[in-house]
Amino acid sequence: MIYVGIDIAKDKHDCFITNSDGETLYKPFTISNNREGYEELYSKICSSTGDISKVKVGLEATGHYSYNLLGFLVDKGLATFVINPLHTNLYRKSLSLRQTKTDKVDARTIASMLMSDVNLKSYSDTSYHNEELKSLTRYRFDKVKERAKLKTSVSRLALILFPELEKMVPTLHMASVYALLSEFPGASNVASAHLTRLTNLLETASKGRYSKDTAILFREAARSSIGSNMPAKSLELKHTIKLIQELDTEIEEIEKEIKIIMDEINSPILSIPGINYRMGAMIIAEIGDFSRFDSPDKILAYAGLSPSTYQSGQLDSAYSHMEKRGSRYLRYALFNAAKFVCHWDPTFAAYLAKKRAEGKHYNVAISHAAKKLVRVIYQLEKSGQAYIKAA
Repeated sequence: MIYVGIDIAKDKHDCFITNSDGETLYKPFTISNNREGYEELYSKICSSTGDISKVKVGLEATGHYSYNLLGFLVDKGLATFVINPLHTNLYRKSLSLRQTKTDKVDARTIASMLMSDVNLKSYSDTSYHNEELKSLTRYRFDKVKERAKLKTSVSRLALILFPELEKMVPTLHMASVYALLSEFPGASNVASAHLTRLTNLLETASKGRYSKDTAILFREAARSSIGSNMPAKSLELKHTIKLIQELDTEIEEIEKEIKIIMDEINSPILSIPGINYRMGAMIIAEIGDFSRFDSPDKILAYAGLSPSTYQSGQLDSAYSHMEKRGSRYLRYALFNAAKFVCHWDPTFAAYLAKKRAEGKHYNVAISHAAKKLVRVIYQLEKSGQAYIKAA
């Protein structure tokens, strides 16, 4: 067997090639992060063996820096292993008491890990092409968080400019209220608005829900409002609403692309009550290729949902906390999906009630439901069968 260790960086990659006898075939060398560098690496790998099926290539999971090289290696048919940097760090420390860390040492360490066969799973073609779904779900996650912050700003500004409005509507974050505040960003603006214009605006934006009576009510409240007349805050409110509306359009476009991919994947995860396209896509995207995991417990550890363990001598921790290491996106998706599944599925609802009856805090009980959900998802993905809801 030929083992290739690669330490990833932005502009260059350090590589080391050895064989199963421990013989150094190529001393640590550096390649550029471009086509010529990739071809140089592949050429040296091919010169080391006539059978690429006997080659194992390892590199650390370093996000977007490794993505292009990873695609190149997978397309060339090389068995490629993406290793958690935590593993390589611990493995390097186990080899020596000296605190030696350089890119060339890391490349050698990765090759050594491949040789030791520490239960690593190769990066499959499925995992590589799953990156598109992961990019979309993470992009949507960030956009939704950005929108949530802007909505908080709208609430703050409305409280300054027209505080009475919040108690007159179900929520400030609805199309009719945004339309009102975009054109009349403040109590003073609403108070001086022409009634016909105000009525037409509200009727159109609310699709007939709000009529002339509502327009009169809003205008009367505005005329007696304690809201401040601050043109700078009004301008900020208008721009913030515009940004939210732009984000709404972007998020909708992202979700359409996610649905297209999920329809192609046709995952049985969507048969679980309470899991929609958005949440199901994030779970599938973060887990990736299920064949990488030998058991549901491995997925729990990857998500950081498994309990930490500490025992030494007579000291044994009785109150273990979640490790919270691994994919925070997967942890978020599983935790929130579990809430909806517990609401819509009687089996999970009963399980949650049982944990609550044991005296567990709601969040702790949901974390147990999330673990149960992972076991269910794992079995569905392995069998390809749909979820059967209890009668």
